[in-house]
Amino acid sequence: MLEYTITAAQAARAVGAANTRSAEVLFDISASAGPNERLMNPAELLLSAFAACVLKNVERYAGILSFAYERAEIVVRGARQDAPPRMVSVNYTLTLWTDEPAHRAQLLQRNLEKYGTVYNTLAASAQVDGEIRVIAPSVNTAPAL
Repeated sequence: MLEYTITAAQAARAVGAANTRSAEVLFDISASAGPNERLMNPAELLLSAFAACVLKNVERYAGILSFAYERAEIVVRGARQDAPPRMVSVNYTLTLWTDEPAHRAQLLQRNLEKYGTVYNTLAASAQVDGEIRVIAPSVNTAPAL
């Protein structure tokens, strides 16, 4: 069993910081009505963890499945209800720049959904669904980050 430890604290007024190893993530902990536009709030951090899980597993399963791709990008949307407060749905669109056929992208998606730690954690408490879009790589066009 793998175990993880992070330390989080208030770093400044309305700013939190989470640390592990030599990494640090700052986030918005303000109680005000308006969000800090420069920092993610806790719900956005949760969706970012989901995105990181999917992208990490794209990298992992691309090697295992010999799935060749140039680039991966994910857009994650979450819906939160107010009472009781919780994330009720997560929807993603994973775009892959690849020459792989559609059935190979579907195989990759099945592996992402079956073996993703954060994916399965969220799926146990919220509706999670998504799609993979395949775009043929172009020598002349580099996708923007």
